[in-house]
Amino acid sequence: MRFGLFIPQGWRLDLIGIAPDEQWQVMRDLATYADGTAWDSLWVYDHFHTVPVPTDEATHEAWTLMAAYAATTSRIKLGQMCTAMGYRNPVYLAKVAATTDIISGGRVQMGIGGGWYQHEWEAYGYGFPTAGQRLGMLDEGVQIMRDAWRDGRVTFGGKYYKADDAIVAPTPLQQGGPPLWIAGGGEKVTLRIAAKYAQYTNFTSEPAGFEHKSEVLAGHCRDVGTDYGKIVRSANFNAVIGDSEADVKDRIERIRARQQAKADPGSVDRMLSAVSAPESASGTTEQVVEKLKRMRDLGCEYAILYFPEAAYDRSGIEKFEQQVIPALS
Repeated sequence: MRFGLFIPQGWRLDLIGIAPDEQWQVMRDLATYADGTAWDSLWVYDHFHTVPVPTDEATHEAWTLMAAYAATTSRIKLGQMCTAMGYRNPVYLAKVAATTDIISGGRVQMGIGGGWYQHEWEAYGYGFPTAGQRLGMLDEGVQIMRDAWRDGRVTFGGKYYKADDAIVAPTPLQQGGPPLWIAGGGEKVTLRIAAKYAQYTNFTSEPAGFEHKSEVLAGHCRDVGTDYGKIVRSANFNAVIGDSEADVKDRIERIRARQQAKADPGSVDRMLSAVSAPESASGTTEQVVEKLKRMRDLGCEYAILYFPEAAYDRSGIEKFEQQVIPALS
């Protein structure tokens, strides 16, 4: 099992109280720390407005951070979970990713999905296409990026996107372009797109749901003629780790108090319920090892961890590195 780490960027109200001119240093220092430890990858979210509700708190832009991390780290892979296809023209996105891959020395991962956060779609003037339209955009956009990275030029005439001999030069350092992580668990369309194009998938961390989605993905792979065994299945896990269950509870309450000062308490409570849910990676290290072993046994080969206290306290991250990763690697 391999492990990725989300770097706080404000989207989940995880930079509250840190002055704007100090936030990049906090993010950069954590990325540099992860670069020198056991993490295989670092991740950011592709969002513009905070959750659980839009606020005026910072949400740093994903691909700007990708380029910055490319220049300030040396080993760790760099991903987004996940880029919303509709937020950027796919040829332009292919160009951005290629440039970032070159800056990084070939470490970019392309997390990509249909997008879902209606408030920010509409606020930024993108409208809010139907789910079917967003997934159609995803399918076409992935084809465009794949062809652009492979050939350095792309011509494409689709329902949603068109390209007329667009040049994407230089191409990425990684042969064929950055690995495609197609995120989402939609069974009829998203997982079929993943079966056609993905090197990695990312869906629910709930064990029964993960097992079911895996079976659906396998069926799509049979239908489209791809090798299911070559697609790495991953999941994201919220994580608060402590020395005892009481310590975990205290840590969550400190997070709650910080976030409720900036957002509706009920909305914060609902968001934090995912941090302590059974499918989370929260608990003592022994409890977390058991949870992740179960997921590994179901075929989850890659776990991406989100620590909501990471900007303020790295002790949970350190416990995970020292006691969880060795038990599962």
